Amino acid sequence: MSINEEVELLKTVPIFSKIEPAKLKLIAFTSDRMTFDVGQELCHQGDIGDAMYVILGGSADVLIDSPNGPIKVAELRRNGFFGEMAILCDMPRTATVKAHEKLTALKIPKEMFFRLVAEFPQMAVEIMRELAHRVEDMNGKLAAAQAA
Repeated sequence: MSINEEVELLKTVPIFSKIEPAKLKLIAFTSDRMTFDVGQELCHQGDIGDAMYVILGGSADVLIDSPNGPIKVAELRRNGFFGEMAILCDMPRTATVKAHEKLTALKIPKEMFFRLVAEFPQMAVEIMRELAHRVEDMNGKLAAAQAA
């Protein structure tokens, strides 16, 4: 895939939609495009968070370790992203992410992530929105589990 094709693809990702094409080229150039097969881990709970990922195609399961084995807490699809919490909080990964089907992702290094957030406040707002949705979703799941 050419840089221009990657830029067109990045324009469809909500957190990048307000970024000018020249900067999207920089993201495409400085990030790694990765492919994962079914069942392959993109990251593992407890690992150091050195990058965030944006899913360009396919889907992945978000799994949390428990005494009874992994628990699926979410599914990520095209345009979804993860890994930002480990970068923002400078903490280990909070979950394992495993490809549910063949998946293509863009791996954005920590330094580039902070540069983008500093240059594009709208990107930071979109990330905060997504984090708020995740908290709301988790609260709903916890309430349902307590009621059961």
